[in-house]
Amino acid sequence: MPDSIGKSLSPTGLPHVSYHRHADVTGGWLRAATFGAMDGLVSNTALIAGVGASAPAQTVVLSGVAGLLAGAFSMALGEYTSVLTANEQVDSEVRVERKSFRKNPEAEQAELVAMLQEMGMTPETAVKAGEEIHRDESRALNFHLVQELGVHPTEKPSPWVAGGSSFVMFAIGAIVPLIPYLLGFQSLWAGLACGGVGLLIAGAVAAKFTRKPVAVAGLRQLVFGAVAIAATYVVGILVGAVIT
Repeated sequence: MPDSIGKSLSPTGLPHVSYHRHADVTGGWLRAATFGAMDGLVSNTALIAGVGASAPAQTVVLSGVAGLLAGAFSMALGEYTSVLTANEQVDSEVRVERKSFRKNPEAEQAELVAMLQEMGMTPETAVKAGEEIHRDESRALNFHLVQELGVHPTEKPSPWVAGGSSFVMFAIGAIVPLIPYLLGFQSLWAGLACGGVGLLIAGAVAAKFTRKPVAVAGLRQLVFGAVAIAATYVVGILVGAVIT
């Protein structure tokens, strides 16, 4: 429990102080939100560039809005299904491991002792640790799942959070290149400029979570996005020329 200066006591009674903080890497929402925003920015800016290369502003806006809605729903459904399937797979492995625990607990304990020895424990210490961990089935099961599969059954990401964050962030990213058109500026280059600024900002924001250099991450995202946008713009010109 915490003491008067903000420390906490470990199970041994010794003070335990955390000197650093970790980001949540198991919640599922950050990856989905980041990917959704990037995908929305790149795909819709590229779509607008391709359509705007040979079509009037009204067609560009219609295409951009359609791309926003179709992409947001597609991203949300895909992310929801992906996370849900992964969670169901974890649940299946938990059932397999629990069945093995109840059928042959001695073998599971021996397996744990072997894993602890591979981690550097002496045989005597590993045996004692294995006995202590296996005093509680739930604790032992969780330990095995973490060590063998790298998953914890109580820390699964929510498919609803992943899908919802993906939908919202895709829509936010996709609307950025449409902002000039919605404000009355019928300029493709203004839309592309907004998309470029959005890519810089999105890359910089993602870098804050991953603790990478902000400028490098922003420029990297801008360059990758620019390649896709330029390619789509060229295709739009060529297709427009063929149609006309």
